[in-house]
Amino acid sequence: MENLQETEAIKQLKYRYFRALDTNDWQLFADCLDESCTAEYGDGKHSFDNRNAIVDFMSENMSSSSFLSMHHGHHPEISIAADGSTATGIWYLQDMIVNLEHNVRIYGTGIYSDRYVKSGDSWKISHTGYARVFECLEPLGSGHRVLRNMFAK
Repeated sequence: MENLQETEAIKQLKYRYFRALDTNDWQLFADCLDESCTAEYGDGKHSFDNRNAIVDFMSENMSSSSFLSMHHGHHPEISIAADGSTATGIWYLQDMIVNLEHNVRIYGTGIYSDRYVKSGDSWKISHTGYARVFECLEPLGSGHRVLRNMFAK
């Protein structure tokens, strides 16, 4: 029963990570990561060796009213270590970016590979990253309109 509770806590952590990313809540995003968290995004194209570097990269590249994102994590495969203080997770990623500045939509899937560490009573991500299964880019048509954008002033 305890493993089920720990697994659910890790799922909630990853869901929070995605929500923070898409809503540009950089404090919440940072709170999901262990201080020494490492990351390798896009098949290792973007690699980072600490939480601040990860948060800085994301906030610098995703904080714009013309950059809209959606990240979903599906089908988690979570394994809790015997000592109960570390875990690993594999997630199927589905994402979409609407870049209004460049008038394109990027979408695709990938496989996330995470490591987690228990910090007090809560879990933190100690490593995260994904490898792409596929990625597509398509131009937005001239009739494309964004009907609602939480970042537009």
